[in-house]
Amino acid sequence: MTSKRYAGENYAPRTRRHARAVVRSFHEYHRDMHGRPLLNPFPKSKRAEDEHLNVHHNPMHAYRHPTRRAPYQPKEPRRTPRGIPDQAFNELFAALPSHRDRALVAFYISAGPRASELLGVSRDRVSPGDQTVGVIRKGSRALQWIPASSDAFVWLRLYQQQIRPQPLDGPDEPLWWTLRRPIRPLSYDAARMVFTRANETLGANWTLHDLRHSAAKRMVRDPKLSLTDVQWVLGHLHISTTEQYLEPAQGEVVANVLAHHARQAAEPVKPVMPAPGYRSEVLQTLLGPAALGVGPA
Repeated sequence: MTSKRYAGENYAPRTRRHARAVVRSFHEYHRDMHGRPLLNPFPKSKRAEDEHLNVHHNPMHAYRHPTRRAPYQPKEPRRTPRGIPDQAFNELFAALPSHRDRALVAFYISAGPRASELLGVSRDRVSPGDQTVGVIRKGSRALQWIPASSDAFVWLRLYQQQIRPQPLDGPDEPLWWTLRRPIRPLSYDAARMVFTRANETLGANWTLHDLRHSAAKRMVRDPKLSLTDVQWVLGHLHISTTEQYLEPAQGEVVANVLAHHARQAAEPVKPVMPAPGYRSEVLQTLLGPAALGVGPA
């Protein structure tokens, strides 16, 4: 339903690459500290700046070309960010059981913060008047006020009315709390389980991070939003990270092409006008109605 790969019998390429990096670092540590082993069984990649790449080249063999991949390092397939289609998102949103969960998802889908960034928001970092929410960015740890939709603040207000009186009323207290006793700040694992239960109701396997991808894809599709605007809202350091959302998903391409074929099939066929000096009725008598495009071929 969501085109997400489930765990298979073999290790994924990313897992094997990570394991290779760990084992290589282990051997490098022992080489530096104890002088053994003399040669790392997992050598580094032969890059273009490696001056020893072809120093002992055999004239009978072809030259070795530099490569970014090291030996025993599998090639990792390029993945497209996975967004939630609008219809699937509406079904997922309807399956959420509480105002708190709807407020969380509304902020995720409209502002595109990371899961931990939104869960770490305190009560003094919400500005309904400016329609912004202040998040601490994951990498730089800088405070950034990002805009969100008005619906998100409506659901937030409904959630705050639902849990009155507030567990702790200080401005530095967390914004998100558990609904069951004992009342405590909402953790990432608890928010993930809320999303998991909604997925089980629909038979899907969306993740919280898919909401961030969906928000990015929605903003990128808006022609009145520049790519730098989207980069700033998402908190990307490099514009190349934001450019990955310009690539459409396979399902979107298939749907657009099928819609193109449907529009072409619905267009009426224009009859071909005869060249000057020829009469239409004579051509139809000689060649049939299909010659002018007015009948079946």
